[in-house]
Amino acid sequence: MVGTEETRLVVLRGNSASGKSSVAAGIRERFGRGLALVGQDNLRRIVLRERDRPGAANIGLIDLTARYALDAGYHVIVEGILYADRYGAMLARLRADHRGPTHGYYLDVPFDETLIRHATKPIADDVDESQLRDWYRPRDLLPDGHETVIGADSSLHETVDRIMSDTGLTHLPALDH
Repeated sequence: MVGTEETRLVVLRGNSASGKSSVAAGIRERFGRGLALVGQDNLRRIVLRERDRPGAANIGLIDLTARYALDAGYHVIVEGILYADRYGAMLARLRADHRGPTHGYYLDVPFDETLIRHATKPIADDVDESQLRDWYRPRDLLPDGHETVIGADSSLHETVDRIMSDTGLTHLPALDH
């Protein structure tokens, strides 16, 4: 078992340029100290400099990092593309082992909107449309049905508000970590 009955685990998934990192940053900014961001891109690309493939080391590192932060009393947001077929088993184990409430969200953004959003990102010149198309998986939901789908029509502010409210983070004090 991991975490406490008070710790919140939020899993935030979706395709590239769906707004996952912006939503996670917005929640953290609003909540304050005591909320850990476990970002797939940071652990996979920066820490390990690894390609996203089945069985890759980042899957275990995401799991260990989230578990460590939960055990230290942090609320945790795990965010990333986190393809269901590669990360689903790890996320299911993490959900099952977490003592507190766990909430899953999938940001569902159509490919045309993904292209528009991608053009505003720092990596826009390094990643072209064909690469985005290769990465894109429409509605890549986890098989356990534990995800709330949030569509592209939900603004950043609305999405942050919704997740803060759903998870109870709105009503919890920031922790002194």
